[in-house]
Amino acid sequence: MSKDDLIPAATVMMLRDTDDGPEVFMVVRHHEIDFASGALVFPGGKADKPDFDTNLRAHCGNADALDDKELALRVASIRESFEECGILLAREKGESDFISADRLKALDGWRDRFNNRDATMLEFAEAENLEFAVDVLGFFAHWITPDMMPRRFDTYFYMARAPQDHVALHDGSESVDSVWITAKQALADADAEKRTVIFPTRMNIEKLAKRSSVDDALAQCGDVVTVTPFIEQEGEKTFLRIQPEAGYGDPKEDITRGTGA
Repeated sequence: MSKDDLIPAATVMMLRDTDDGPEVFMVVRHHEIDFASGALVFPGGKADKPDFDTNLRAHCGNADALDDKELALRVASIRESFEECGILLAREKGESDFISADRLKALDGWRDRFNNRDATMLEFAEAENLEFAVDVLGFFAHWITPDMMPRRFDTYFYMARAPQDHVALHDGSESVDSVWITAKQALADADAEKRTVIFPTRMNIEKLAKRSSVDDALAQCGDVVTVTPFIEQEGEKTFLRIQPEAGYGDPKEDITRGTGA
């Protein structure tokens, strides 16, 4: 598969502050989903062709500095987080605050339309007079699926502070459970085999675990090194490795009996 065949995707680490540090909203993927089935993941998925509609630029806040691809991926991440957890990073056109909880409740029917691929973000913005808050998303990480995988994703990880009065809830379709969880607790659950956490998700949770607050986490966004995991053999063992300059330390994921990417 060439670089041109990479599937563009985006995900959002939706955060809120607690006394124990920042919590992130995560969903459990349906076991019949073709990627990361049953795993604890951040809301996200493939960018759809309509997300790249350049007419969306007029419905996005402070988007002048973003090129068309970056804007499309941010739009996709907002759509996916709305679909999968019901949080919508959007404002009424011309307003500075996020839409209210009451307004969000009135928009809930669009979630099913997006899940059924029966609506586009441009239609949503025009029908509801919305502006998508692409400017509140921090660019946290960029991962490309390794060469040996049959399907390869070009995934952008964004981070945002969740609107205070938006209630997050999984969609019951692509995701079957959800939780607000600290990074340390997610790692402890994974280590205890209470939850399945795939390699890229774990690496980004470990990175989040070093941050003391949402502001602290968002302050680390922007300086991103693209990660493309690679295989390394040591005797009879097979390890998944990543570029040490990416800021995740120098992890070695033992995938001798399977794949961790």
